[in-house]
Formats: sequence, structure tokens, C-alpha cells
Amino acid sequence: MLRRVLVIEDDRDIAQLVRIHVEELNCRVTLAHDGIAGLAQAESGSFHLVILDLMLPGLDGLEITRRLRARADYTPLLMLTAKSSELERVLGLEMGADDYLTKPFSVLELSARVKAILRRMEKLPAASAVDTHKILEVGSLKVDVDRRSVHVRGKPVELTAKEFDLLLFFAQNPGRVYSREQLLNHVWGYSHSGYEHTVNSHINRLRAKIEADPANPALMLTVWGVGYKFNESPATKA
Repeated sequence: MLRRVLVIEDDRDIAQLVRIHVEELNCRVTLAHDGIAGLAQAESGSFHLVILDLMLPGLDGLEITRRLRARADYTPLLMLTAKSSELERVLGLEMGADDYLTKPFSVLELSARVKAILRRMEKLPAASAVDTHKILEVGSLKVDVDRRSVHVRGKPVELTAKEFDLLLFFAQNPGRVYSREQLLNHVWGYSHSGYEHTVNSHINRLRAKIEADPANPALMLTVWGVGYKFNESPATKA
């Protein structure tokens, strides 16, 4: 299957380099050289992957990520960042970017990251066929898998894309303990020592949104010295 990839990169030399090597992976590549044109392409087309630079004229990569993750349809995002932009890189991952590459990057690493994301996405149709309209209920928490919506005590809760992915992963694996590194691998799809704080911040935000008492969580439990687990039998007040 020929997969469609959108590359949003204002440096035309880098854009062409990415295009050449991504096309070698059986992909058809569309280029955009500023954030406004790139977002318009992403919203009007059907792409299997968007590769976007963090620093773009018009709209930057963070704003594009935020707007795309506000949409119902899910398109994986690979962010290109400079070495000095760690804060923005972390923000991008927390807003829903699936992975990142730091410039300058090797074409072998680019190909490996693209292939890894596309492989993960190819597994989703089978999972979606099983989970279509599936509702997960734990205590007062209700997760609609197909609609990617969450209700707590009957009220809707707004989650970011990655917050939902993390909550869904926990709800589908209740009682099992996961380290921060394992959660990075399963939910973010990458392993990078030093980014465990990304997991911590998502856990804290989820607790603030779904727990009756975030300081004494009943759903998302800390297993001291190991990681976290999702409670199989929370008290009804949760």
C-alpha cells in the first residue's frame, strides 16, 4: 500500500532530503514550507503521517500539533526539533506528537522512526475492529474507546490526545504494574531515558481530571519504587 506522508519544513534542502528517503519507504510525499500551508494540507488531506518542523513561519509546530490533536481523526506526528529546544520538544510530546528527531539527524534514523510509526498505525485497524463502540467502565469512570471520550460521575472530561491514550492503556490493563519507561514505550512509542517526567506530568494531570481526590487517588495508583497501576476495584466515590 502506498502511504501518504506530509512534510512541513521551511528549510527546502531538509524537506527535499526527507522527501527522498521517505519515498524510498513506499510513501507518496507532499511538501509544505510554512505552518499555515502545512496545517491547511493536513486538515484537507488524508495522511498516514505528518513530519513537521518545530520552528516554522506562520504557525509553529506546537500550534499545528495542538490544532491537529483537537480533531476527531488521528494522524501520527513526527516532530523535527533543534538540539537547543528541549522544552518545546517536551511540550510537543505532551501535546500529542508521537515521536521526534533532533537536527541534524541521520537518514537511517529518520527511516527507522518513520517505519516504526507506520508499523504501529497499521496495527490499529485490527484493534479498532475489536474495540468499536466498546465502553470501558471502572467505578464512576466511563471510557468510550471508539469516540475517544471520557465521563466521570456522568460528566464529560476533556483530555488531550496523550492523556486519553495513557488512560485507555491503563483501563485496558487493570491491576498490572508498569514502570515509567514501560509506559513511554507502550503509549508514546519511544524509549528515551530522562523523559520519565513526561509520564509523571500526565499522571498528575489525569488524576486532577478523573479522581475525586487527586491527593488520594483511587484509580491511578502509585506503586512505590516501581511505577503505576490502574485499580481493578476502585471505591465508588472514585
